[in-house]
Amino acid sequence: MVAASPVVSLRNLTVSYRQHPALHHISGSFAPGSLTAVVGPNGSGKSTLLKSIAGLLPIEGGRSGGALTVLPPRERIAYLPQVADIDRSFPIDVRDCALLGCWGATQAWGAVDRALLGRVDAALLAVGLEGFERRAIGSLSSGQLQRAMFARMLVQDAELILLDEPFNAIDAKTTAALLGLVRQWHRQRRTVIAVLHDDSLVREYFPRTLLLARERVDWGATAEVLTDANLQRARAMAEAWDENAELCGSGTSALRKAAA
Repeated sequence: MVAASPVVSLRNLTVSYRQHPALHHISGSFAPGSLTAVVGPNGSGKSTLLKSIAGLLPIEGGRSGGALTVLPPRERIAYLPQVADIDRSFPIDVRDCALLGCWGATQAWGAVDRALLGRVDAALLAVGLEGFERRAIGSLSSGQLQRAMFARMLVQDAELILLDEPFNAIDAKTTAALLGLVRQWHRQRRTVIAVLHDDSLVREYFPRTLLLARERVDWGATAEVLTDANLQRARAMAEAWDENAELCGSGTSALRKAAA
């Protein structure tokens, strides 16, 4: 039996800002239907990884064929940024926010048919926002806004789902409801990659984990990755990183030597 091709493949992936590395020589792959948490210290490149996969950042070597290969087309990728990165002043209501998930099916000027409108209504019901359709997103709480963003992803019906801190600054009830949707996506064999900080949540709900400290620390089954030794190593690597290091071209590390 031939194994399915990875949905995302990283081969010596390096991403830099102003010639300073944010991700450094990362290799590995995300299998179809996998549910993976991306964890690591602050500034370890977690959000950079998601943005790179989503095609929002330039990478060393190009997005395909060289360092990064993403199988689904752009319209089949759902990307949820951190709540703090969402412009809540944009004049749009909850229903229109969910309707944005129809973009892949309609493109810029296509009509939204009855079936798509029904999908929007079902998505808002699924996230508990029935009755909020005409509420401006700027009037929503953080939890309600995150529910609206999950409704948009339900409508999009994506094959690859990228979540950046999806449970940050929201209440426990909303977290539980949205985790239910994540588990539903996993049962549907969609590929989900989520940046998270809560190790206990990762251990309970995410079977696979990628531990980053700008470099790959470990990647595999969550119980094998989230060990005390690995977490300590990640913290040490993050503390030792030289923010002023130039982007290397030969694979040498940008870690500075620890002080004697």
